[in-house]
Amino acid sequence: MIAIIHAVKDILLQISAACTFLFLFQWRLDQGHFTRRNRRFPDDQTFLIICCALGVTLCMALSTTMFGVVYLNLAILPAYIGILYGTFRSGAYLAMYFIFCTVLFSVPSGFDHLILNSGVLLYPLLFGMAKPFKSASLIQKVGMLWGTLFPSMLFIVIVPKMQGQSIFNTPPTDAILVGVYLLTAVILGGLFIVYIETAWDKLQVKERMKGISERFQWESEKLQQITNVVPLNIMSFDDNGYVTELNEYMLSLIQRHCPHLTREIILSQPADRVFGHSMDQETYEHLRGILLNRQRANTKIKYDSMTYHIFTAPLQHESGIAGGLVMIIQDLTEEEKIRSELDNVERLTLVGQMAAGITHEIRNPMAVVRGFLQLMREKSPEDLHSYYHIVMEELDRANSIINDFLSLAQSRVSDKEMVQLHLIMEELTPLIWADANLRGQSVELKLSPSLPLLRLNVREIKQLILNLARNGMEAMEAKGVLTLETCEHEDTAQLIITDTGSGIPQSQLKQLFAPFFTTKSQGTGLGLSLCLSIAERHNGTIHVESEVGKGTSVIVTIPFEPKEEPAEVEVYS
Repeated sequence: MIAIIHAVKDILLQISAACTFLFLFQWRLDQGHFTRRNRRFPDDQTFLIICCALGVTLCMALSTTMFGVVYLNLAILPAYIGILYGTFRSGAYLAMYFIFCTVLFSVPSGFDHLILNSGVLLYPLLFGMAKPFKSASLIQKVGMLWGTLFPSMLFIVIVPKMQGQSIFNTPPTDAILVGVYLLTAVILGGLFIVYIETAWDKLQVKERMKGISERFQWESEKLQQITNVVPLNIMSFDDNGYVTELNEYMLSLIQRHCPHLTREIILSQPADRVFGHSMDQETYEHLRGILLNRQRANTKIKYDSMTYHIFTAPLQHESGIAGGLVMIIQDLTEEEKIRSELDNVERLTLVGQMAAGITHEIRNPMAVVRGFLQLMREKSPEDLHSYYHIVMEELDRANSIINDFLSLAQSRVSDKEMVQLHLIMEELTPLIWADANLRGQSVELKLSPSLPLLRLNVREIKQLILNLARNGMEAMEAKGVLTLETCEHEDTAQLIITDTGSGIPQSQLKQLFAPFFTTKSQGTGLGLSLCLSIAERHNGTIHVESEVGKGTSVIVTIPFEPKEEPAEVEVYS
């Protein structure tokens, strides 16, 4: 009885020692090292071979004989499993290590016992099955292990002589225990395979789940980055009215009206509690109705002089169950302002067209009145001629105002030709000199003959130059100097007209080109507006620089014609 107890104890010690390599391998997997079984030297396979070698060592150290007949050593389990799972090189190393340990610990010693206890006769079969073993199913793997393990264990158990005794002379109780040992070794080998495959499959599932989780997290972050970049105000709600997410544009919009609200405050409370105290009752009720409706909706609201377009849509799960609401808010304030300004422009354009038509019709009766006044002056006494002269001058002045207004109102495309700007200036120089001499002023010319040709309407440009020159002369006293300069600046031609007058205050510079704005007692306020209109029809600009007490410079900029690139000529060989 005592011998049986010792035998059971030895068997349990061998089972524990054989299981050691599984505990080490499971520890390795728990560290988060992923399985890579398709590479030449996979990390986990290499570690499995090392664990098998440690299991072989421990089993060998605890090996003994049962009843003095059967060699009790389960080192063959980790050895065979390591050879089947490993590469040819690692399996060969493990097999040699197993043989070496068998030489050291095998009981009894001897070459024949070495051959039987190490199972070396089955190594060719074992190495031959290693490659198909790795791609086989679980049941096939268990079968392959059993196909090599059972004969090896059977040879160990039925060795005819062990220390001079025959196994057939073993008592029935001991024989049953030997059979249990043989069956336990075979079943334990199958359980080891099942455990290893299950652990690997769990790790692979864990790896896939981690990959899916990382992809999901990345997709979620990418979606959040996209919503933060899209210039729309986006916010989502759950079924309980809590704000679940909002992008940066929406946060900026909310803080524009409620600077004290942060993302943490908005996400921590129901929406009605967060926004209920931050807006007027009418706007709050409007928004609350939109959220409670939980349907697709488009609406427009006004809040703090701002106009917003609100689009809402329900969020649904794959099953069709509602899962909250998304709200997209678009700021339409600028668009509404532009639309209002366009409406005003259309009305002003219509008024301008009507005014142009009316003024055109006014000139006809004025011409008739002026003609009759000339006849009446010829038949009137000479002492009344001065009165007729005043009336006719006022009629001429009114006609001049009408002509300027019509020039300003017209939007037709003027006829242009390629000309030199300095040639137009030279043609106007006598007129400007004559006007300056009458005023006791002088004119300086700084013309650049190297300017490229410009596409200009000569008549309109002459009118522009004369208007600006006369404005400069009217702003100066006697002995004032008017400077006319042309130069090239980057891709534009510049006409600079500078006077030495009293200058213009900064408060009036912005209004200079407004129609009917003038600082002259007899001015109409249409001269500079007409000049700006001419410059714009030539795709140019007018800029005024002035300093009170020193004078004013008016800079007219006209772009050059774009240079045409020479066509490529194909050369055929």
